[in-house]
Amino acid sequence: MRAIIFVTLLALAAARPDKPSDSDEVTIVRDDRVYPSASGEYSLDFETSDGTHISESGDGTGPDGAVETQGTVRFVHPDGESFELKYVANAEGGYQPESDALPVAPEFPHEIPQFVLDQIAKAAEEDRNRDNSDERSYE
Repeated sequence: MRAIIFVTLLALAAARPDKPSDSDEVTIVRDDRVYPSASGEYSLDFETSDGTHISESGDGTGPDGAVETQGTVRFVHPDGESFELKYVANAEGGYQPESDALPVAPEFPHEIPQFVLDQIAKAAEEDRNRDNSDERSYE
């Protein structure tokens, strides 16, 4: 029994860190919230000690009372680069984020050749003029 207790204490001592961890504790600096009212209006403003900032507001002015939202998110990446995202979410345009960090699709590399456009037009014309009856020439 003494051997088990000794081994347990030895394992605890070996597992104990030599120094406190270097993790930085992040605290909430500001947390302002306005909870939804009868019209669906709300807001959130949140900031932490590491510089993270989230701000969002919205109201139920969309079709059938849908909530339309706009906001920003800012923080600093571990490598020191700052990030900012602005967004709008509504019934007309859906979710519309804006940020320099978001990828941008490349422009189409060349114009579509005229013969391709002609072929597309011809196929569309054939579809419009097609006979929709069930009779087939091969039957």
